[in-house]
Amino acid sequence: MKQENHNNKRVFVSGCYDMLHSGHVAFFKEASKYGDLYVGIGSDKTIEELKNRKTVCSEKERLYMVKSIRYVTDACINNGSGMMDFIESVDRFKPDVFVVNSDGGSDTKRKFCEERGIEYVVLEREPEAGLQARSTTSLRKEVKSHLPYRVDIAGTWIDQPYVSEHGSGWAITASIEPTYDFMERGGMSTSTRNAAKKIWPYELPAYNEEMLARLLFCFENDPENEGHVSGAQDAIGICVSGLSRHFYDGHYWPNRIESVHDEEILKWLESHLCVAPMFPRRKGCSVVEGKDISPEKVKDLTDAADRCWDAIMKRDLEGFAKAFLDSFHAQVAMFPAMMQPGVAEEIEKWRPKALAWKMLGAGGGGNLLLVVDEVPEGAIPIKIRRRE
Repeated sequence: MKQENHNNKRVFVSGCYDMLHSGHVAFFKEASKYGDLYVGIGSDKTIEELKNRKTVCSEKERLYMVKSIRYVTDACINNGSGMMDFIESVDRFKPDVFVVNSDGGSDTKRKFCEERGIEYVVLEREPEAGLQARSTTSLRKEVKSHLPYRVDIAGTWIDQPYVSEHGSGWAITASIEPTYDFMERGGMSTSTRNAAKKIWPYELPAYNEEMLARLLFCFENDPENEGHVSGAQDAIGICVSGLSRHFYDGHYWPNRIESVHDEEILKWLESHLCVAPMFPRRKGCSVVEGKDISPEKVKDLTDAADRCWDAIMKRDLEGFAKAFLDSFHAQVAMFPAMMQPGVAEEIEKWRPKALAWKMLGAGGGGNLLLVVDEVPEGAIPIKIRRRE
């Protein structure tokens, strides 16, 4: 039952109320002391324009939840746009009092109320007794994204047309669960993952995975911007579950994608791959400087990727380790700047514990991916994302 208020005043508040929490409820409770409470809710479109992100809960969900709170008399979705999207809602509810939080007030809102003869009230954030203070901003910082990371296993660089024009071949990737907060600039496709967060803040939608990868690739690589195009393997590695390989032949997007979801193969791969952190790729580092690409070197890369895939399918650890290391050597032969100062020393630390190793991503630093008999102390196990 709605809280009854007998002072005959109407009170108005407005906000996004995405990720509804106890701080919102406490605010509604305090505002309702001034009269019957009416709430204007920012539309999905307005929030996306103001905050450059999708909402967690749709406007219909938010309207339903806000209306269900006992301190609220009625609520609506604001029809306007921008920070003053609530003007039509104010005209609809005709409030006597406009209430804002101390961090949500503005001179523009105060002037708006003065012009309409509406009392303007500013409340400090006060949590309910026994509860901690809550805000959507702080809550977002605490909630971790469930978006996957990508590990590239073999064939890295073949997704760049200036490489695959010398010889077509496969890149092999795996989508892995975010069981660990991997470093930025570490070869785990964090830049592409951060781009994905702008579309899907917390998790990938249940949709065709290849289509999601295409959308992410196009979103990250704006055709109006000149410069480096992020390889398609990053978007595919994040969005396509399981173990995948994608075939490149002179174009940015592969002409086919194959995925493996066999549980025995995925478990075997998880038991023999792990991540070893080094240091983030240094700012200003150019791994393409001094590149030396030839048909012979590209063939070394693609042959190694073929052997790597075959060994995984057979669960042949010795063959997998050899092909994995050959793929890394082929990458470095074409892009020697991958081996930035300090990388060789980091590899030496893990050499006694690993059967093979490679830098993830374009190299220059970041994380190593190790092939091992069993995951050694200090390394991070991986969990391959299963298809839902």
